[in-house]
Amino acid sequence: MKLIRFGESGKEKPGIELTEGVRLDVSAFGEDYEEHFFASNGVSRLENWLEENKKSCPEISEDVRLGPPIGRPSKIVCVGLNYAKHAEESGMAVPSEPVIFFKATSSIIGPNDPVMLPKGSEKSDWEVELAVVIEKKASYVSKEEAMDYVAGYMLHNDVSERAFQLERLGQWVKGKSCDTFAPIGPYLVTKSEITDPHNLDLWLNLNGEQLQHSNTSDFIFDIPHVISYLSQFMTLLPGDVISTGTPSGVGLGFDPPKYLKAGDVMELGIEGLGSSRQEVIPFQKNAS
Repeated sequence: MKLIRFGESGKEKPGIELTEGVRLDVSAFGEDYEEHFFASNGVSRLENWLEENKKSCPEISEDVRLGPPIGRPSKIVCVGLNYAKHAEESGMAVPSEPVIFFKATSSIIGPNDPVMLPKGSEKSDWEVELAVVIEKKASYVSKEEAMDYVAGYMLHNDVSERAFQLERLGQWVKGKSCDTFAPIGPYLVTKSEITDPHNLDLWLNLNGEQLQHSNTSDFIFDIPHVISYLSQFMTLLPGDVISTGTPSGVGLGFDPPKYLKAGDVMELGIEGLGSSRQEVIPFQKNAS
């Protein structure tokens, strides 16, 4: 099942996208895709509800905005340097254990919303990533049971301001959390729809030129490893997002480096998880 949220920013309603691409409004189900939904077996409950109610669900026009597929989660946890070639292009050693950082949930936007350069941006960059959504509370989970805690998967562009991330004192989070720096979606694909999340092609084009193209089979640390690892240090809550890292081809890795400028267009996708498109716009004070 593909879960979508649609409508005006901040007022999104829940929906689904059918196999043939038709989108249905499931507001009558009475729940948004937030922590309570996932914690209370919401995916299965929605599937059962649709068996009796799908025919009465209104269709959603194709021109209606898609929002983030989930409501604001308690946290976005990201894995850095999880592809060997990306670590190499970043000038960093392949890590011996997962490199972890946070991304502010206030950075989340819809899949096709514009990405706004932050004030003082010099080196904003792109990163196509597979995002994993947690279904139930996870603490001290083993690798063997880790996949039982997965609700599904999403496409994520982990936009990053490298000057903030790497040239300022402190942790990477400063370069990761600017407003609009987390486009997710177009949908959350439930795990039953994805046969093998460790064998998915992913790609990113900038202004029509393909700069990233890889496969999740190249992970240094796979999804069970990451979930188990994170759960030793923090409790993962239903609806939490884990972004699993980006392959090589980011702007930082070019010689000379390439960075985003107003007017650029990023297009990205992951096999089975759809595609998204973000136009880059200049900083706008008081932009929502």
